[in-house]
Amino acid sequence: MSGPYVIRGSVSLPEAELMWRFSRSSGPGGQHVNTSDSQAELRFDLAKTEALPPVWKERALAKLAGRLVDGVIIVRASEHRSQWRNRETAAVRLASLLAEATAPPPKPRRAGRIPRGINERRLREKKQRSDTKRGRSGRDWG
Repeated sequence: MSGPYVIRGSVSLPEAELMWRFSRSSGPGGQHVNTSDSQAELRFDLAKTEALPPVWKERALAKLAGRLVDGVIIVRASEHRSQWRNRETAAVRLASLLAEATAPPPKPRRAGRIPRGINERRLREKKQRSDTKRGRSGRDWG
């Protein structure tokens, strides 16, 4: 592994809490794919971890609820032929997933007042459009 995977700030994924499993990748690849366990599966117990601050943990559990199996998040990587590169990919993917899930919610949008000039222009253009369409019929609406 290339070192600690930072989630955000000084918080990183603890190596001791990462559970790895390797298996054969699916798809084409010749004789190499039949003999090597290159697919990497990374499991991280989000419900029991002490690495994340409690607020972040609650946010992540709420946002990733659909992806969790008994509080454990699973990430798989099998894009590369090398097990090491698949491990790197899975760990980076998990770190970015947790970074996105633990991010604070955006500030609520404050509705602003519509300037009077914009509203008047909109009504004036509506009136012009109405007059244009009315002028197309043969009637005299006068």
